[in-house]
Order: sequence, then C-alpha cells, then structure tokens
Amino acid sequence: MSAAAPDRAGILIVDDMEENLVALEAVLGPLDQRLVRAHSGEEALKAMLRQDFAVVLLDVLMPGMDGFETAANMKRLDQTKDVPIILLTGTDVDSDYPYRGYAIGAADFLTKPIDPWLLRTKVNVFLDLHRKNLQLAAQAEQLRRQLAGEPDPSDERLERVSEQLARTAAMLREGGGGGEEAAGLADCVTELSRTVEELRAARQAYQGQ
Repeated sequence: MSAAAPDRAGILIVDDMEENLVALEAVLGPLDQRLVRAHSGEEALKAMLRQDFAVVLLDVLMPGMDGFETAANMKRLDQTKDVPIILLTGTDVDSDYPYRGYAIGAADFLTKPIDPWLLRTKVNVFLDLHRKNLQLAAQAEQLRRQLAGEPDPSDERLERVSEQLARTAAMLREGGGGGEEAAGLADCVTELSRTVEELRAARQAYQGQ
C-alpha cells in the first residue's frame, strides 16, 4: 500500500483473498494513486468513514458481509453514498448479479479475470471525475468566501460572480457520469447563484429609494 499523499486520490480495494489484493495493486500501481486494502465489508466501511476515496473496487463473493450488502451499506451513509463502486466477481455466478449490483447503486460491474487495461481505464474515469468535482467545489467555496468578505459588492462584481457560478453549475451538470455528487454540487452552486441575484436585486432596490 502506498503512502498517503494529499495530491493523490484514494482507491479502496476490497477482497477477502490476499492474492486478489496483490493482483489489483499490481494492475493499479501505474496510476500512482493511494491504494488502501480491506479484507472484508466491515473493514471497508470503517476505512471509508476514516478517509475519502475516489472509487471503490469491491469483490462480490466474500464471507460474512458480501459485496452486495457492503455496497448497500455504503450507499446508505451520507459520508460514503456518492463514492463510485465497481463490483468485481468471478465467471461462475448468477446471471442476475449485474442487475443486483446496478440496482444497489454500483457504477460498474466487471467479471474476473479482469483485463488490466480496461480496469485502469475505468478507474481513471472516476479519478478524473473526483479531481474535477474537488476543483469545482473549491471554486464555489472560494466564491462564497469572496462574497462573505465583501460587505458592499458592486453590481459589476456581483454580475461577474453570478456568471462564473452559472458556468460552474453548467460544467457540473454537463460533465457526464457525475452521479449524485456532481448533481449535489451543481445544486449548491445554483443556490449560491440565486443568492447573488437576490443581493443584486436588493442593492438595486435600495439605490432606487
């Protein structure tokens, strides 16, 4: 497991078999991201409550809490519900497994043996999405702080901020694959933009008196 670094997203890999964890680490190593192991569903849930992850690779067939139950529990918690889950399983499984996985809220379902290039490509999509969402969230927070620190913003300044917020919300909604996390951020930005418009209207009404 690589050391944690603030500029690297976390990838949680969950499997009860050591050899499978080693294989996943070998496949994902070239991505140069923070890899965290979990040997059970319970261990995975504890890890997700302690730190943030961009994506979870979750084996379906585990003793005790299996992958489906683990994924369902992740989706119930506010802190972990928006983290994308890729379910992994062997070839000799029920045909309804993919349906069950998507019904729970899994983002993808892969059958072993897994093509290394395919897995890295899919994981990279979620890593890029995670980075984009963090950047947009930081941008929205920066705009919020700027507004809070400006007691009497000019109409021109409010208009610039409003336009920037609108662009940010559009990027979130049109990015594709963002799921609930991106939609939630877009809603927050939209609400902030509405507040800016109310400030502009109040200022203009006051100046008109």
